[in-house]
Amino acid sequence: MSDAENGEALRRLPTQRRSRERVERMLAAATELIAEKGSDALRMGEVAERAGVSIGSLYQFFPDKAAVIRTLAERYNAAGRDCIRDGLAGVTDAAGLRTAFAALVDVYYGIFQAEPVMRDIWSGTQADPALRDIDRTDSRINGAVLAEVMARVNPGADRAAIDASAFLVMQLGEATMRLAISVAPEEGRLLVETYKRMAIGEIARV
Repeated sequence: MSDAENGEALRRLPTQRRSRERVERMLAAATELIAEKGSDALRMGEVAERAGVSIGSLYQFFPDKAAVIRTLAERYNAAGRDCIRDGLAGVTDAAGLRTAFAALVDVYYGIFQAEPVMRDIWSGTQADPALRDIDRTDSRINGAVLAEVMARVNPGADRAAIDASAFLVMQLGEATMRLAISVAPEEGRLLVETYKRMAIGEIARV
């Protein structure tokens, strides 16, 4: 089974600074090309040329185009997780949780709208099993963060119910964002606001 079929991104982690800088140039070049042409049109030869590296050097770290895209997806997810952790870190009561979560939904939607590469990558999630796995894992991690806060502000609630609810809220949030960016802006905003009401209602119910 290939690295791509296993859902792996980087073929190997660069340890030397020069190698890390080379990988960053490759990813920056891929980001520029996806923004210009879309991920479907991304070609490894173009990535290597724009990054100023040989095609062999590119393949040293990325076995194929899918690995490049998954690495970028994981980076966007990591940034999103940091945003969620920061947004929920200071929550101490139920009212604060509702306010903080609503603000996070708006921030996350804004990120999706502002990042054409992120939009492009996640629009193809359902077509790529490895991206679906990355998406699900990310929702579990974010759900665990949300569950901790929900349990903190409502210590008497059933923890299993909290965990399930938080995971589902985060997974549906990802799906909502992908749907919202695929339709007209007015409808997209309405979908996001509807999700926000539903999610906050679920968070408050548990």
